[in-house]
Amino acid sequence: MAAAQSGLRLRFRDISLLRTALTHQSFLNENPGMTEESNERMEFLGDSALNFVVARWLYEKLPDLPEGDLTARRAHAVRRETLAKAARRMNLGDLLVMGRGEDASGGSQRPSNLADGFEAVVGAVLVDRGIRSASAFVLRWLGPELRKIVESDTPKDPKSLLQETLQSIGKPPPSYRLVSSDGPDNEPVFTMEVLVAGERVGIGEGRRKVDAQRAAAREALAVLQSGEAAD
Repeated sequence: MAAAQSGLRLRFRDISLLRTALTHQSFLNENPGMTEESNERMEFLGDSALNFVVARWLYEKLPDLPEGDLTARRAHAVRRETLAKAARRMNLGDLLVMGRGEDASGGSQRPSNLADGFEAVVGAVLVDRGIRSASAFVLRWLGPELRKIVESDTPKDPKSLLQETLQSIGKPPPSYRLVSSDGPDNEPVFTMEVLVAGERVGIGEGRRKVDAQRAAAREALAVLQSGEAAD
């Protein structure tokens, strides 16, 4: 674990927390007598901390950006591919403790495992050192991606970002459906909903159908990040 701390630029008070964060469930499946815990619960905690840290950073760096665009940028910053890129930068795959089968199949470099491991380490830092150290860790390793997001003049279209986000978590692509069209012919207001596997995950309004679709996609991205269901 000393090498792991050095590679991650961390110093733990309780080294067992880092050991847990690096332990993949496949290792325990192949070693049923072990008393260690996998990193799944730590990943759950780290995911929440990561979203908070990124949201606060974007809020402070982009004071004039509306809520919908902040949500889209946060979703891009914490998606699987982005976290996997940061994990590769710190060589996290070499530190993950996995079963021989998972490792032999390339599990140490699989984006899902790298992203989950990154979140788990964030959770471990949070428990061991608190939110300030967890924030410093996130901003250190996600810094390049976050700076690109801030420096971008135009955020990625929320419809494209929603489709990429759904693809990254193994869900089918979204579909859009017109709910209503109100107002006079020269100034209509369209209401569109976005569906994933037949379930509504967002709804939005706009003067054009495409604007309503984008608004619905922004809401869907917020729902995916919060884990809540749209009304």
